[in-house]
Amino acid sequence: MQGYNEHDYIIAEIINTGRNCLMSVNGNNAAKNTPMILVVDDDWMGREVTQAHLESAGYEVMVAHSGERALELAFATPPDLVLLDIRMHGMNGYEVCRHLKASEITKYAPVVMVTALESDDHKLRAIESGADDFLSKPFNSLMMLTRVRSLLRIKSLHDELEARNSLLRRVLNRYVNEDITEIILSDPDKHLRLGGETRPITVFFADIQGFTAWAEEHRADDVLTLLNQFFAGLTEIIFQCNGTFDKYVGDEIMAFFGAPVATGDDTLNAVRAALEMQQAFAQIQAKIAPHSSQRLGLGIGLHSGDAAVGNVGSERVMNYTVIGDTVNTAKRIQQRASDGMILISEATYALVSDHISAMRLEPIKVKGKREPLTIYNVTGLKSKVRV
Repeated sequence: MQGYNEHDYIIAEIINTGRNCLMSVNGNNAAKNTPMILVVDDDWMGREVTQAHLESAGYEVMVAHSGERALELAFATPPDLVLLDIRMHGMNGYEVCRHLKASEITKYAPVVMVTALESDDHKLRAIESGADDFLSKPFNSLMMLTRVRSLLRIKSLHDELEARNSLLRRVLNRYVNEDITEIILSDPDKHLRLGGETRPITVFFADIQGFTAWAEEHRADDVLTLLNQFFAGLTEIIFQCNGTFDKYVGDEIMAFFGAPVATGDDTLNAVRAALEMQQAFAQIQAKIAPHSSQRLGLGIGLHSGDAAVGNVGSERVMNYTVIGDTVNTAKRIQQRASDGMILISEATYALVSDHISAMRLEPIKVKGKREPLTIYNVTGLKSKVRV
């Protein structure tokens, strides 16, 4: 019972009695957002006194009589704060604190070391183990609650920041894969500002052919459902191949490879995405649209070159996209791709010719170009290249 006097114990008993009466009338319905505090102490009176003060202040409390039990509770129900006695039988407070701070689910919960030991050596050990604050026995209940409130405010701000970061990651992951998201967030001033830069990329367009005629035979909600099913399967391939999703335009998907982060294999990744997308499209169509009189197809076009890459719009609303002749050319090439075809420009072919099988086609005349474009129809990857 070291650190607690008879007066404290009497107060605790009165508080506990009042709490139990209220629970019997109103039920034990803790507020959903009430902070959870873990009290760890092998002294039963110390636990009860601390628990009583905390619950009277409106907090939820878990109690543990040992370090081992504390870790079991903390990992099962992560607390918002831990009041941790240093001197306990078995695992001491230093060890418990180290385990809490080493775990992803508890490392941000503030730990307050409670001890009758006043030496600087013990405080230094507590800091080294990850403690956030100290309370000396016997402690004043008002002082304890003040420190608890202060640390919980900090924890609440951290949780709010983490929630916003999580939301930001989810938003970014709608456009790029998780690895690229981490790179963007590592330097947001560079990657999330208005404007951009000129860099070499490969632009990718995929258009569902025959969809307008198909839509005429079906209800609007069925059309939307089918389109979403196609988009869900096809867009995921872009992310898997390290591409950046740009936008949906009707029944068309636009993406690009090589920004915001260049991998060194961006053009080949774009061709891989096109091949995988054609396979996935056929499989999806066989499952969800087998009985329509209108056949659906997928035509894909790619072109590589320099383009302006960056955020376009305003500080309030912006779109990370690509602009320039490279984009227009890729679109024109895609418009010549019939069902099942993957057409690429000569510039794209030059970057991946060692890795793909492709047939050279007759040059095509496209709007905005003085000279006809040489294009290739991709038929697959060479055997030495893994998909």
